[in-house]
Amino acid sequence: MIEAKGLTKVYGEKTAVGGVSFTVQAGRVTGFLGPNGAGKSTTMRMIMGLDTPTAGSVTVNGEPFAKHVAPLREIGALLDAKAVHTSRTAYNHLLAMAATHSIPKSRVREVIEMTGLGEVAKKKVKGFSLGMGQRLGIAAALLGDPQTIILDEPVNGLDPEGVVWVRNLVKYLASEGRTVFLSSHLMSEMALTADHLIVIGRGKIIADAPIAEIITGKGQARTRVRTDQPERLMQLLAGTGVSVEVHERELLEVSGLDPRGIARTALDNQVMVYELTPLQASLEEAYMELTKDEVEYHSHITAGASVPVQAGGK
Repeated sequence: MIEAKGLTKVYGEKTAVGGVSFTVQAGRVTGFLGPNGAGKSTTMRMIMGLDTPTAGSVTVNGEPFAKHVAPLREIGALLDAKAVHTSRTAYNHLLAMAATHSIPKSRVREVIEMTGLGEVAKKKVKGFSLGMGQRLGIAAALLGDPQTIILDEPVNGLDPEGVVWVRNLVKYLASEGRTVFLSSHLMSEMALTADHLIVIGRGKIIADAPIAEIITGKGQARTRVRTDQPERLMQLLAGTGVSVEVHERELLEVSGLDPRGIARTALDNQVMVYELTPLQASLEEAYMELTKDEVEYHSHITAGASVPVQAGGK
């Protein structure tokens, strides 16, 4: 379990993380989301003891990271896949890590096979692709068979097979009762992987809830409706807080009114409806709604605007 209490980090005049408190429970995959500059990386670095909090505290399995006698056996992390001695082979990199905690060579071979690095284990890391580097970082995180795993953008650079593998891996680890803390910018992947979400914006926690609750709580009810009288039904449904869009002939999308209300209106006015399908908001929609006022950097491209190209570029 990871527990943060009033966790704060200030750099000069900038507050990167401002008094956040949260708990990452064992037995489930907890996703960590937030815009660039929101404080995700700083929070993860404080959990791992790489940055010292300005105020507050954070513990892993009941102790600050630095107080664990054998930290690799308590918490495994992938924060920067490039933080590897590039002149070493993957096998020697893991073997050196294992030696610091008296981890047997058999475990090194086990995580190499687990992460699909068997064919390149004796090759130097400097020749690794981004995806291979990610797999090596995950192997290092799992080396000590830890109770708590932190993975920052673990699917970065992986092919589709690798993405599915990471998804299944973290779910399996959580099913064993481990604590899994996962960050990603891929909303579609997070929606398939996480059980619970913590969302941070400008150094503050703006959501901490099960993923289903976050999705349903931030989107209006939307319903796909098929009817042979679309114009008439649109007029009947029009009202405060209700919007109706025409998607194709006889197909409407109604927002702000639940299916029961649509069906009642159609029945009362003898309008035949032959499809009434509730549509759930996506995690991306919910996330964009949650963070719309928390984004530090905004990009604006208007229709017809040209995109500047560096001189000499193609």
